[in-house]
Amino acid sequence: MTRPTPIKRAAPPPALNLLIWLVGAAVAFLALFWLISFVLRFAPEPIGSRSELFVEGARVTLLLTVLSGAIGLVVGVLAGLAKTSRLWIVRFPASFYVWVVRGTPLLVQILFVYNALPQLLQMMGLRVSLDEFQSAMVALALNVGAYNAEVIRAGIQAIPRGQNEAARSLGLTGFQTMQAVILPQALRVVVPPLVNNVVALLKDSSLASSIALVELTLAGQRVSSETFQPVPVLTTVAIVYLLLTTVLTFFTDQLEKRLKIASR
Repeated sequence: MTRPTPIKRAAPPPALNLLIWLVGAAVAFLALFWLISFVLRFAPEPIGSRSELFVEGARVTLLLTVLSGAIGLVVGVLAGLAKTSRLWIVRFPASFYVWVVRGTPLLVQILFVYNALPQLLQMMGLRVSLDEFQSAMVALALNVGAYNAEVIRAGIQAIPRGQNEAARSLGLTGFQTMQAVILPQALRVVVPPLVNNVVALLKDSSLASSIALVELTLAGQRVSSETFQPVPVLTTVAIVYLLLTTVLTFFTDQLEKRLKIASR
């Protein structure tokens, strides 16, 4: 007797996979903040009475990371595509942007966006005011966008030329080939380094304390200066950062696995 062929269950569509991932990540971080708040509330002084300050600083840190990472991904894709262009007028501005950002310290970039950029825009006739959070978000997004651009450029160039030639032979335009054939494959290849950039961005967000943004690091500095007890305060800050990066790394690893499954 022949055994019946097992029925393979269809994998959920990529959009549903992404939605499940986003909901899971949001629930996990909400649970993490509740746990941090609950534990710190019963911690010994000087932590217990100031637990909400640490939790609020962690919220600002995570929000800054998520928004900057999302903007930086878009900037990185656009700059990475521009760097692979055959037109020098498109390639040169992207290369110049990456060269400047990668060659200057992030701290200087944050200070520049906060102190100098509004004045430069005002000289150009644009009255734009940026608060501490907006300045940090812009600087971090531009910084991580430059590193993402190099990653995406390398991913695009890693796709065999035969893919491009086959798509063009089928009548696809250069834009259609990049959108439907090259870029989806390249993004799956570059997920691991992009994930590393996001985790590094979370830690780099601590430099936003230089412009008086009350994120996790500055919250710890204020408590330390007020109580003159740097050891328990900095230890608490380090543990909270470790928890945030651990949860973020777990969900980015899950996203990487889901993308690999979807590509099979």
